Amino acid sequence: MKVYFCGSIRGGRDDVHLYRKIVNKLQTYGTVLTEHVSSTELTDKGEDAAAAGDRVIHDRDVDWLRQSDVVVAEVTQPSLGVGYELGRAVDMKKKIFCLFRPSSGRRLSAMIRGADDGKLFVVRDYSEDEMENVLEEFFNNL
Repeated sequence: MKVYFCGSIRGGRDDVHLYRKIVNKLQTYGTVLTEHVSSTELTDKGEDAAAAGDRVIHDRDVDWLRQSDVVVAEVTQPSLGVGYELGRAVDMKKKIFCLFRPSSGRRLSAMIRGADDGKLFVVRDYSEDEMENVLEEFFNNL
């Protein structure tokens, strides 16, 4: 199974250590095409756009999104890029699982929470200590 993981990069890297834990768990289910999102070496400046260019990054990531069997997004940290990826994934009719931590004090965008249809697009509130069980439950029901 190919998993596309979404997490904030240029929108802020406060949750990168949680992204690492999520990606580690996701790797037990298959190949995580976007493992780099969980790298502590990646800052909020993003990948070296001077070397690759934003267009190359966009096209590569959209290609990975097309290849993926499932999309998992940690949506607690607001991110335009994650929102864009989710919109594209909806258009591609991908199975999408969004994770949100209410304990952050943030409110999830209505465009994400409101897209939850309980089938192709699922939003799940969770706490960090529930993460592994929440992912297990999702993947066991695919």
